[in-house]
This record gives sequence, structure tokens and C-alpha cells, in this order.
Amino acid sequence: MDFDRPSAILQYRRNRDRSRALFDMLPEDVYYSRPIDLRHPIVFYDGHLPGFSFNTLVKKALGGSGIDPRLEMLFARGIDPHESQAAGADAAKWPSRETVRAFVEEADARVLDALEHEELVRPGHALLDRADAVFTILEHEAMHQETLLYMWHRLPFEQKRRPAGYTPIGDGRVPTDDWIGVPTGQVALGVDRSAVPFAWDNECPTCTAEVPAFAIERQNVTNGRFMEFVDAGGYRDARWWSSDDWRWVQSERIEHPLFWELVNGRWYWRAMFELIPLPASWPVYVSHAEAAAFARWRDARLPTEAEYQRAAFGSDSSENARLHPWGDAEPSDVRGVFDFSSWDPQPAGSHPSGASAWGVEDLVGNGWEWTSTTFAPFPGFRAAPSYPEYSADFFDGEHYVMKGASPATARELLRPTFRNWFRGRYPYVYATFRCAR
Repeated sequence: MDFDRPSAILQYRRNRDRSRALFDMLPEDVYYSRPIDLRHPIVFYDGHLPGFSFNTLVKKALGGSGIDPRLEMLFARGIDPHESQAAGADAAKWPSRETVRAFVEEADARVLDALEHEELVRPGHALLDRADAVFTILEHEAMHQETLLYMWHRLPFEQKRRPAGYTPIGDGRVPTDDWIGVPTGQVALGVDRSAVPFAWDNECPTCTAEVPAFAIERQNVTNGRFMEFVDAGGYRDARWWSSDDWRWVQSERIEHPLFWELVNGRWYWRAMFELIPLPASWPVYVSHAEAAAFARWRDARLPTEAEYQRAAFGSDSSENARLHPWGDAEPSDVRGVFDFSSWDPQPAGSHPSGASAWGVEDLVGNGWEWTSTTFAPFPGFRAAPSYPEYSADFFDGEHYVMKGASPATARELLRPTFRNWFRGRYPYVYATFRCAR
């Protein structure tokens, strides 16, 4: 494999610059706050991003010496608790910001030194075959930047520095309820690791699935259409919810999507820096539980992972040959809302040039898409030595596959086989959905 060392160094520096910019959005006094109870406080992520890179590449892969064993362990791994297991902030265990900064600077310096000078491609090496550990740390940080953004989303507006010139893209026409038929066909799920520069273990190995003919909505469900479910009493009717989800709705007193707020009888969208009148044409962001309830109310369902794959990357002329829904052209702003191109979603239907062969739009960008498929390994799965717990710890029947991308998804992750996943009642992520029949 030809390993592009300058490109890896550039990507690492770009990741670190973007992460620093995200932390610089916040004042000092929120450093130990916990915007989401189910996530660590902000301080953890400041140390975790370079700490994970250092632990994975310098210590595990290259056998280098440590910096501070306590901090290396403290910042080693995030959490993904059940919603009933949210913990307190426990601020006392976290070091001072000065201590964290010193650790971050040293970890960054050691990682960059390794990227610049070490032998990073070692055939047969558990962590460096095809430079696996390098790609692992690069994509890990890019993914966590989306975590930071949806955490920042929950902070009070006064605790974030608003960028100059920020203006949400205005509302547009609410798309019609348009269904598209997709004929029977075979799809490829997963990928042969030896055939690509990098893939996470849950993307491997490749397998195929027969997909019967189905219909899928051209556009994501919008806020305007989801409002019909709210107005019809959907959150007060147990018929549309699984028993566990209904208990969640009742115990948490959930009455509408988390990103909505009702102020003086008027609905608003909680954007990153302000409340704005609810944009009816934007895709609704909801948990899997809410998406599934809406689909049942519509006498429909969520698509399976294989159906998403067929709708996004299949065509009449080739079973699964497209690199992106629109074809093999590189991702760009005209194709969709991704790669940190916007702080917010944009009206559904705004990027028709990003449509798939069947004419289904926004399959990549504007919000991750929930599927009905439980996150599980493909036949022949093997945990990656560079990050063995990355996927395997979540094959528990409680997580659902998401496909596509959100506005805060890095372009490196815009590949057909990439799989995201979250618990079904996790409402914070930038995730939308469309119905299938």
C-alpha cells in the first residue's frame, strides 16, 4: 500500500485545528460542565482526542514511552451508558485546565513526531499493517468533533461565542409527500479491508443481501410533517410506541423532539446560537424511538440498512457500483450538507444534484438517517487490534444503525460502507429519517 505520509500529517493538523476552534468557542467557566448527562464533561474531550491518538499510535502501535499514566488512563475512553445510568459530573476527579493543556501539548508533539519520522506501514503488524493505527486516530478525532458539536448544542446560548456572520439558511418550501419505488436487487454490505485504504471493523468483511422491491420517501421527514404527528397526539398515544419506548416517553415526559422548544405558544428550533422560528422544511432531528413511532402512525416503517444501501448506492445498470448517491464525483456543497459546511440543516430538497440513481435526495448529508437494523457484526467479523472495543462492545441489541451523514460529518467518512450507531432513545445526535413501505 502506498501510504501518503504528508496527507496524514496534514489531516492530523487539520483535525487538531478544528478541535481547538471548537473548544475556543467556549468560555473558561464551562470547561467542567456536562451539557449532556450521558456524556463526560467537556474537560474529558479536550484530553481524550490527543490522548487516544497518543495511546493508540505512540504507545500501543509503536511501543513508545508514556507521558503520565494517570492522565493516559483518565482520557482513554468515552462512555455510552443506558439512559437510566447518567452519572453526576464528579468534577473533583478532573485535573486543572493547565494540567490538561500540558498533557495535550506533549501528546500532540509525540504523535506528530511519530507521523513525521516513524515507520508506519508494517505488513503483518497487528496495528500497523496498512497503517491501520494512523487511520484509526485520524477518523476517531473527526467523529468526535461531531460529538462536541451536539454537546455544544445543549449549552445555553450565552456560553458559546457566535461566529461573525452566522445566519441560518432560511426556510423553504415543504416538500410534498413523494414516494419512489426501488426494484428488487442485490446490494453489497461491508467491504474487503484489503481493497481500501481503511475501514472500521464493523464495515468488514463484505457480504451481500437480496433486497425485495420497496418504496421509500424522496425526502427526509421534515419538521412540518412531524408536526402533524405532534398535533395528532402522537406522544400521548401508546399505539405508536414499543413498550420500552412508551415507558421512556411517559417517565421523561417527552412531548416533542428535543430540538424543538415551545415559547409563548409558538414553536422554535434550538439552533446552535439562537432560537429561530421552527423551519418547517428542515429535516426533523429525533431519536430512533420517535422516528419509529411516526412511521407506525403513517402506516409505514423505517428502512433497513440494506434498503438504505440499495436506495443510496444502487442503480439499474449496476448492483452497487456508486461511490456516492450522485455517482463517483467528489463530495461538494452542491451535493449535500456535510463536512462542517453549515451549523444547521438546510431545507429538504435543497440539493437535487445529490440525488441517487432512483431520485432519492439527501441520503448523504443534512442528518444521519435511522434504519430499523440493529447494530450487529457482518458474518466473519473480527475486532480491529488498533481499537478492539470500538464496535464489539455495542453489539448488544440496543443500538441501531444510522447511515448517511450530518452537517457535522467529516468528508473522510462519506463512504458507502460507513456505519454509525446509537441507542434507540438517544435524542441528541443530528439524526433524521425517512419512511419505507
